[in-house]
Amino acid sequence: MHTLSRPGGVLAFDDDGPDGPAPLLFVHGMPFDRTMWRDHVDRYAAERRVIVPDLRGFGRSSGPPASWAGYADDLATLLADRRVPPAVVVGFSMGGLVALDLQDRYPHLVAGLALVDTTAGPDPDPAARHALADRLEREGMDPYTVETLYRMVRPDCSERIVEHVLAMMRDADPAGVAAAHRLRAWCPDHRDRLAGIAVPTAVIVGADDELTPLPAAEELAQIPGAELTVVERAAHMPPVERPDVFVAALDRLLARVDRRVRPAA
Repeated sequence: MHTLSRPGGVLAFDDDGPDGPAPLLFVHGMPFDRTMWRDHVDRYAAERRVIVPDLRGFGRSSGPPASWAGYADDLATLLADRRVPPAVVVGFSMGGLVALDLQDRYPHLVAGLALVDTTAGPDPDPAARHALADRLEREGMDPYTVETLYRMVRPDCSERIVEHVLAMMRDADPAGVAAAHRLRAWCPDHRDRLAGIAVPTAVIVGADDELTPLPAAEELAQIPGAELTVVERAAHMPPVERPDVFVAALDRLLARVDRRVRPAA
């Protein structure tokens, strides 16, 4: 694990794999941490560079940032500090919104996008988001975890998957998660600019996702040339529920990006 000092906190991250094809930047969702990508890091770091941070306020990172823009600013600073070439940014849920913000504000850093169970739009109910943040600070993570677990993953997931998801949720810092919910309540609306995104894009969504359902993915698929993958037998977390389907979709995206970065002679 490495760390990078940021205003008001520290960004913790892993940086593995060789230079070569377009690197990968994995961005987790809420209330998770960078370990949600652990199996994918092991796979991809054999062939390309893989950068995996804990967003500030989650995992080993401290913070949180002072504004929603701070999440993307952290990632931009990280990529510059580590001298990472333009990366394929894989953003899950909240991380997908951060990925869109990064691509909007720092387009020179983004070679491709994988938007996983996320949305382009603003929060439909900021007041409810703030109320949830208050509740997390008051009650801690356990009641929320019990209520939400089987919206994150399907009840028929393997015991290994359920235990991993439970551990990430229960180990999350309630203050960091609450702060992220408050910042998420006012994140930008990217819907009007989707048609102008010009990097190869994959949109991936669980068929049974109730939190960011298929219509949100279909809206993101308006990005020119975007490939939409609907993952059967998955709820909100296809990367851990159906890693085989997720990897296949990501491999197709990487092939497109690699051809663009290093076209055939």
